[in-house]
Amino acid sequence: MTRYVKPLVLGVVDAFAVYGLVALAGQRSWWAFAAMLAGTLAINVIYLGRRRVPAKYLAPGVVLLLLYQVYVVLYTGYAAFTNYGDGHNGTRQDAVAAILAASEVRVPGSPVQPVRVVERGGELGFLVGGRVGSATRPLIPGAEPGGWRPLPYAEIVARQAEITALRVPVPGQGSLRTSDAVTVATYHSTLRYDERAGTVTDPGTGTVYRDDGHGRFAAPDGRALSPGWKVFVGLENFRTVLTDPGIRGPFLGVLGWTFAFAGLSVGLMFALGLGLALVLDRPGLRGHRAYRSLIVLPYAFPAFMAAILWQGLLNSDHGFVNAVLLGGGHVPWLTDPWLAKLSVLAVNVWIGFPYMFLICTGALKAIPPALTEAAQLDGANPWRVLRHVKLPMLLAATAPVLVATFAFTFNNFNVIYMLTGGGPRDASSPVDVGSTDLLISLVYKLAFGGSARNYGLACAVSILIFAVIAAVSLAGFRRARRLEAS
Repeated sequence: MTRYVKPLVLGVVDAFAVYGLVALAGQRSWWAFAAMLAGTLAINVIYLGRRRVPAKYLAPGVVLLLLYQVYVVLYTGYAAFTNYGDGHNGTRQDAVAAILAASEVRVPGSPVQPVRVVERGGELGFLVGGRVGSATRPLIPGAEPGGWRPLPYAEIVARQAEITALRVPVPGQGSLRTSDAVTVATYHSTLRYDERAGTVTDPGTGTVYRDDGHGRFAAPDGRALSPGWKVFVGLENFRTVLTDPGIRGPFLGVLGWTFAFAGLSVGLMFALGLGLALVLDRPGLRGHRAYRSLIVLPYAFPAFMAAILWQGLLNSDHGFVNAVLLGGGHVPWLTDPWLAKLSVLAVNVWIGFPYMFLICTGALKAIPPALTEAAQLDGANPWRVLRHVKLPMLLAATAPVLVATFAFTFNNFNVIYMLTGGGPRDASSPVDVGSTDLLISLVYKLAFGGSARNYGLACAVSILIFAVIAAVSLAGFRRARRLEAS
């Protein structure tokens, strides 16, 4: 039975690979085509042979690593050097087609004619008055409709976007277009595109729009046509983050708050976790197992659910904190800038301190009791024993965990997004940024929030975040090694 499993699994993998290769070839994505072809061949060579046993175990992990880590990192790096974003999503050819389509007006006096949407070999066309035309086949007198199949209603609905985007040229008049798949009219564009010169001209005003080098057609007076297209812009996104006052100010403010949030969170979590661990580490304490179980409960609760729960508890009007604990007070926990920061910090500590409690409990157990007893025999009080004996050993053991927790908290998107959404918003800022936004939530808003999404700029900020975290982590691990050595 097992001898049939491998050919069956490889057959399924190859079937998906062939499907993907055909799709990539249709889109002319030759780099992706070559990568998928090489990967498919490598997988077959590895698993069809009797040797290469280590490769058989490593191959699945390597494939996932390439897909979900390497590719994402490389694409983020590539996008950071482009103007990819709203208005710059496609190619120059797509932009020209969209600009000409957006400037279309109906030809005065042109009749509205009934139409049948037809299809042949995947190509769509219009059947009008016994004549057939398509995007590549002008509607001319005498054209035979042979071979074209009228689309049924279900297919018209399924291909609605293609049908409304279809333009059938009519020589000397313009092109036919439809909005309901039942009637067509003749339209013509008010703009003219000169492919040889690479310019768009408005015949009505004589304005010539030229490629300004930033992925758009612009007039001499600065007016630009939309949409543009994606181009390589070099370090422009990084310069914008660091030098544009509209971006640099919010970025530096969020950067400072992110450091404060991560540092205070880790410090408070560690202090609270260590304090509780020391209290419950006392020998002879009755019910310590029950106390420990209660303490780790917040850690067992999903972090994003805990944030949503606290969002309800801290609601200004109906939250439990205001309505019950404060006797009906109206404290704007999540809408005042400083109280919102205090709230996200407190909730993050509440979620994270059980983890530090468990870490500190384990580290305390690893300290030899003889050291503590020796210090006590020398006359050290409990505070001096903690400061000069336990704490140095504890820090040496937990320093890597503290560095990792700092890096995680630096990008703690869940608590911020679920609790305050980054708000309250800073109305004076030209970008969508709030008082509790961390760098990671700022990146999310730049990439996916609002109406001016800028993926290239968001990728540039992501790279800067990576650089900051890498520098902090490197310094932290060096400090941890020195503690271990001492």
